[in-house]
Amino acid sequence: MRSIGHSPELRETKGAETVEEARLEAADSGLTPASEGWFVVSVREAAWLANEAFGGRCVFEADVPVVRNRPELRALRFADLGVTLAVLEPGKPSGLYHAESNQENFLVLAGECVLLVEGEERRLRARDFVHCPPGTEHVFVGAGTGPCVIFMTGARAPNKTMVYPDSELARSHGAGVDAETSSAAEAYGPFPHWSPGRPADWSRLPWA
Repeated sequence: MRSIGHSPELRETKGAETVEEARLEAADSGLTPASEGWFVVSVREAAWLANEAFGGRCVFEADVPVVRNRPELRALRFADLGVTLAVLEPGKPSGLYHAESNQENFLVLAGECVLLVEGEERRLRARDFVHCPPGTEHVFVGAGTGPCVIFMTGARAPNKTMVYPDSELARSHGAGVDAETSSAAEAYGPFPHWSPGRPADWSRLPWA
């Protein structure tokens, strides 16, 4: 395997340029990048978002809800890949049952959850990995007696499309829409918005 640092193609593309370290600033619930570049941040110190319906999440980027109350900070999102560290309470979904045109991958780091996928249920535990090719209907629902932690990644290809299908199974878990739609605003309209804050079970999480 060839090291990226020794790739002639990469050196030719970059030329003499160097990638600067991003500046981290304190948002309402932790640190968030305030400039472009590479950075390192601890999960304990990073900015978090909370939602009464869908638990907690750390997105590691200066997404709009993260900086909404800090007008001096601009929203900065990763260009090619979205990453989320999600914390689910038992019985609470990670979002709404959906399929999208981009690939997504998931790794359960702690706790238990139920994966709803293509009309089926799969019980998952720590160290279970889930791969969803484009078009895979899915959502996660917390299970067990404590919080479930899932590391989520999703490609950000151009012209992304979404669909929230009509699913009785998803509705039975509080994770389904009343009628199929391709509009995220319509699907999430009845639910509370994400706001800065840590998950309710923070003291029970592995890094607390």
